[in-house]
Amino acid sequence: MRISFAVLLLAGLAGCNNEIYVRDGVTDGDTFYLAPAAWANGDPALQSWVTYSLMKSSCQLSLGGPNPARQSSFGCEFTARRHLVEQWRERPAGATDSYLDELEHVADAGYLDEYVAHYFAHSHWHVPGEADVPAFRDWQRNNLPRHRPETRLIGSWNYAN
Repeated sequence: MRISFAVLLLAGLAGCNNEIYVRDGVTDGDTFYLAPAAWANGDPALQSWVTYSLMKSSCQLSLGGPNPARQSSFGCEFTARRHLVEQWRERPAGATDSYLDELEHVADAGYLDEYVAHYFAHSHWHVPGEADVPAFRDWQRNNLPRHRPETRLIGSWNYAN
């Protein structure tokens, strides 16, 4: 099993804590904790989502603010999804996951920017001007007719202190 650099880089953030803080229905915190079971399970889909979770949480931490768990940007989501696809591409032959297979198809078609903008955008995000969301929607109708976006965050935000 290949463990990405992001996993190793954020290993110091990983921990085991049974308390999860929620405010306004959103998990809060200044530290991202990865469940120990995520390290031990070699399922390629799970490990791809571990990579996504660690990349996104690392980016949220770099955005700063009093509560990194509530930070978001186009760059964070796009980078995390790009790493998700890259990790999934390294799966063993025969491994399948319907969502990850579709996301790989999106990336292969060159529409990952547009995909992120279409499905996950927030009003405050700066989406790159070259993202052609209308072209993606046309492509999507023929290539992903019943697609449902997914996010499987593997871990939780919590407060270190």
